[in-house]
Amino acid sequence: MRGGLSGFYIFLACITLGVAAIAAVNSVSTMMSEGIASQGREILGGDLRFSLVQRETSPEEQAYLDSLGRVSQTISMRSMVRLRDGSKQSLAEVKAVDGAYPLVGTAETSAASPLPDLLAERNGRYGAVAAPELFDQLGLKPGSVIRLGTAEIELRAILTREPDVLAEGLIFAPRLLVSTDAIRSTGLIQPGSLVSYSYKLALNRGPATAKAAEEEAKTRFPDAGWNIRSADRAAPSLQRNIERFAQFLTLVGLTALIVGGVGVANAVTAYLDGKRQVIATFKSLGAGGGFVVTVYLLQILFIAGVGIAAGLVLGAIAPFVAAAFLQRVIPIAAEASVYPTALGVAALFGLLTALTFALLPLGRTRDVPATALFREAGGTTRRGMRLAFLGAALAMALAIAGLALLMAGDRRVALIFLAGTAAAFLILRAVALGIAALAARAPRFRSTPLRLAVGNIHRPGALTPSVVLSLGLGLTLLVTLAIIDFDLRREIGTGIASRAPNFFFVDIQNGEVDGFRKEIETLAPGSTLEAAPMLRGRITRLNGKDVTTIEVPPEGAWVLRGDRGVTYSPTLPDNASLTAGTWWPADYAGEPLVSFSAEEAGQLGLKVGDTLTVNVLGRNITARIANLRVVEWESLAINFVMVFSPNAFAGAPHSWLATLAIPNASADDEGRVLSGIGKAYPAVTTVRVKDALDAVNALIAQLALAIRVAAAVALVASVLVLSGALAAGNRARIHDAVVLKTLGATRATLIRAYTTEYLLLGLATAAFAIGAGALAAWFVVSSVMDLPFVFDWTVALMTLVISLVLTVGFGLLGTWRVLGQKAAPVLREL
Repeated sequence: MRGGLSGFYIFLACITLGVAAIAAVNSVSTMMSEGIASQGREILGGDLRFSLVQRETSPEEQAYLDSLGRVSQTISMRSMVRLRDGSKQSLAEVKAVDGAYPLVGTAETSAASPLPDLLAERNGRYGAVAAPELFDQLGLKPGSVIRLGTAEIELRAILTREPDVLAEGLIFAPRLLVSTDAIRSTGLIQPGSLVSYSYKLALNRGPATAKAAEEEAKTRFPDAGWNIRSADRAAPSLQRNIERFAQFLTLVGLTALIVGGVGVANAVTAYLDGKRQVIATFKSLGAGGGFVVTVYLLQILFIAGVGIAAGLVLGAIAPFVAAAFLQRVIPIAAEASVYPTALGVAALFGLLTALTFALLPLGRTRDVPATALFREAGGTTRRGMRLAFLGAALAMALAIAGLALLMAGDRRVALIFLAGTAAAFLILRAVALGIAALAARAPRFRSTPLRLAVGNIHRPGALTPSVVLSLGLGLTLLVTLAIIDFDLRREIGTGIASRAPNFFFVDIQNGEVDGFRKEIETLAPGSTLEAAPMLRGRITRLNGKDVTTIEVPPEGAWVLRGDRGVTYSPTLPDNASLTAGTWWPADYAGEPLVSFSAEEAGQLGLKVGDTLTVNVLGRNITARIANLRVVEWESLAINFVMVFSPNAFAGAPHSWLATLAIPNASADDEGRVLSGIGKAYPAVTTVRVKDALDAVNALIAQLALAIRVAAAVALVASVLVLSGALAAGNRARIHDAVVLKTLGATRATLIRAYTTEYLLLGLATAAFAIGAGALAAWFVVSSVMDLPFVFDWTVALMTLVISLVLTVGFGLLGTWRVLGQKAAPVLREL
């Protein structure tokens, strides 16, 4: 090691990059998880949170909650906020709070007054505070007056911090905070309105008694239908998303590390090739193969340790860098620290990867006799190895796979990833052999540079396997993600938008449906209005079993998570088709029946004849599955997982949901509908589909940016491996160049030959990456997302350019030094 790290810089960079990526991702996710856990009471708004949909607590339920400790009630719903003259309006997430809010934490505003004073009634108007986005959308400032339902509300301050916002889940519109008295004066709360009631408790006996209180509440009120959360599950949706994204990024980091492993193998091979005379000397003096392997293994482990240490330093710094940025995006006071577990896992991944890819070239060196080492001055003969080394390398690879599965939250996804990575290596190896075989069978070209280029592709020790493997995996990943992103955004921006209705209308009261239809006919003649009754319910039992005790696949868990929209219909909806069972008669009056979405039923293991229990308005309704039907969610038409027979909800108060499609609607047409419905039915919530799709596209764009950055890490690793592979092949090329120049070849001829070789390899690798990436994207888009697949030719062109620039650029950089070598010293070694 006295000679320094010359020849190992690529080795170090590959290990450092992969370890840093894994350490950083796991450290930041741990920081976020610990931040949520440490601030659970503030995020939840108390020690316990009881949530109900479309109903308040009964007197008995309220008395029980009051006996547990201090209680704060909040009422949440989506509604339209309008200017007093009706000229502008915006969707808002309305949250009404009582005088005890917040029990834990602090709500901060731009005003100095306490929150209760800002929300209090003054001069016949209640006050409100709102998120900055609402002020911007309506062009307002503090002191402005808006209309909410039938009431006028004064905006008195900007809401700068809402302590329990993360417990509310995903918010699609700006927050408007009012008092519970104010919301009751607006006329928005009607029988069947989509309103959520939450009761936050600060327990008299302290947070430690939360679990016992939760179990007692379930026992005393088994039919309440409330969703109970404690502070240790304050933001389950956010926690799930953090874990999923961390798993994805960890797997991408592992991809970079595995790709970098090829660079490790190339670096070790080149290093051992340069040490042939030293190894020959050792063996001539009686040293055994085991001694040689041990000496160089210790050196490689030392260098790997340096790379791992550098990666751990970068990973340990990541939380401190990310904390300030994340606090601007997610309102959690995340305190950065050093996370030994996250760093230990990354270090173990790095060590296992270095050993896996270093053992193979070490194994080939062990049994080579000294005479062969002295004789192979310029050769690159492929040598075999003992099965022990191959078995050890395989064991290390299995350890990497086992560790990845152990760390994964979703082992199925991790297993697919690992299988895909292994398959990619085998396929890329086969592609490299195929390219070499084609080159070997190519006709003899008259052009000397072309003949040399084709010969270099298939000769022993050719760069073909290294170039194809290093660039192929990174470019394939890049193509796959780019096409998926293109198809997803295209479908949302144009495909779904062209099929979707123009508007959704929520909270149309039962007695207003006919009048609403007539108003739409006046405002938008020739349009199509579809309407359906809607209630909210939560599935509590499947075939008599409590859903909290049932393990279901992740893709179907969302159906059982929280409350779902449900409806009833005497006839099969026009946009649905049955896959099993039959529909009930229009005058059916027997036991409650339900039609279930076929795809979700398969995920939950349900079939025709099974039963499910849904809690609606505090009443448990058990229905038998009469049929399964196909639901086209991507149409954005009125669709429900569950459609019940009408007798299931006889007499239950409910509202209606409607969609409106206006052929060739202009902005003025949509504006006329918005304004007209706002004036005639102020309690109806109007959602313009275009605005919702724009919000979804913006969210996808943010996620796509993060995914592209992660994919770029894998591509950087590929570039490092490529440069290392080219550098490792330079020694053999020095001998080739000297011999060819001695035989009369000019520098220009050799440059053209090497350029042609790199162009051919770049084209072949790009062609594979485009084909394989397109195939993988087609599978994800068509089979997983169930969306139409469209190939993006700009991605293909970008991939081709990147491949050619990298192969030719790095190739010529190394070749230029090769062509400058003097002939005499090289010829003396032959």
